[in-house]
Amino acid sequence: MAKIIREHIHTLLEKGMRQDKRGLLEFRKDISVEYGISPKSAEGSARVRIGETEVVAGIKMAIAEPYPDQKDRGTIMVGVELSPFANNSFESGPPSTESIELARVVDRGIRESGAMDFRKLCIKEGEKVWQVFIDIYPINDAGNLRDASSLAALAALKDAKFPEYDKKTFEIDYKKLTSKNISLEDEPIEVTVIKIKDDYLVDPSVEEEEWLDARLTVAFLKDGDICAMQKGGNGMLSTEDINKMIDIAQDKVIVLRKAL
Repeated sequence: MAKIIREHIHTLLEKGMRQDKRGLLEFRKDISVEYGISPKSAEGSARVRIGETEVVAGIKMAIAEPYPDQKDRGTIMVGVELSPFANNSFESGPPSTESIELARVVDRGIRESGAMDFRKLCIKEGEKVWQVFIDIYPINDAGNLRDASSLAALAALKDAKFPEYDKKTFEIDYKKLTSKNISLEDEPIEVTVIKIKDDYLVDPSVEEEEWLDARLTVAFLKDGDICAMQKGGNGMLSTEDINKMIDIAQDKVIVLRKAL
């Protein structure tokens, strides 16, 4: 059965077609971003839908000691929970290799963009800083979790507000949110392009992802500059491949930025 599906995908691509009748470089039309979906349980939250793919992201904040080499900076931690509820190929238990990789892709786009000034998360240098936890929960995996997760994380950060904090008692009142947002200097958005044989595709389905040769996720700033990239898949990419995939991603980032 798997071989039949693979051959069917290859046959369609040779004709410039896909299973859902989209063009090879066409995103699914139903792209939406919903803010503040969980105001009682998170300091910020968002839901992203790309077609039938659905991802929820939540922001939690805590106070911790800074790292010894970054005494005046807070930090972020990104976690992804891949549940069998979203895709029956996912397994419950400790983080899988796939969930760790997905978290790193999202983390890299935010961190390398410089969008967050971690110095602004410092409460008292060398003693206390804010830690921002970005938790990502795919609700339904119909393909392209990377782009959906990255967009959901960014939207949740935009929605987030600091909880009230008593500097004398060092206590946080999570039931009371202030009007202070997390300061974002930019809005990095990631676009993933996959390669199957000699064809390039964006917004891949689960089946297309299963048979990809290689993929490239590229994060862009508002001005179009690249701030991060990550290659995946077992296939090799030539310099020409990478340049073409970057051009495609840069052309398509406007679709996700418009939704944001």
